[in-house]
Amino acid sequence: MPEEEPPATRAPTTEAELRAVTIGEPIVLGGPIDLAEYDPAWPALFHREAARICSILVDRVRLLEHVGSTSVPGLAAKPVIDIVLAVPDSADEAAYVPPMETAGYVLRIREPDWHEHRLFKGPDTTINLHVFTDGSPEIERMLAFRNRLRADPDERLLYERAKRELAAREWSYVQHYADAKSDIVEAILERARAARPG
Repeated sequence: MPEEEPPATRAPTTEAELRAVTIGEPIVLGGPIDLAEYDPAWPALFHREAARICSILVDRVRLLEHVGSTSVPGLAAKPVIDIVLAVPDSADEAAYVPPMETAGYVLRIREPDWHEHRLFKGPDTTINLHVFTDGSPEIERMLAFRNRLRADPDERLLYERAKRELAAREWSYVQHYADAKSDIVEAILERARAARPG
């Protein structure tokens, strides 16, 4: 079993930084994170969203994957379906944002300085739809992390323990909780890289 990692201590994103990338007002949490036990319905929610997104964007979809904790069987998670979408150029919002908005998706985050990341909320399911340019290293990172947790029960347990400890704290914004997990995420990713053949 991997050695237990201490909870992360990375400085949280400032409110000014959150406001700079958020479209509309940032949502204040003001309390602990609600973690739910793994729900076997989560993959079906992903597949429903994936089918809808593919029907909207058609050949602009280069990759569409279920990521985050809800994509890992047995792992407690915030009940939010994380999805990563690769498009030809995520900076070219005119190519994909209007049809997504017409279908009821809401663009909430625009981060041109971080992999040209965009984030949508869904019309009727609680999702985070992360959009990157096809080939972005952040996509590979998200998939590597998911795959490591799916394949290694010890890593999954280690991550869940850290999540539960951090989730019980008071957080101004959900982003601060995500920031606090960064050290353990990086440690797991480093072991995933080290375990790759070749």
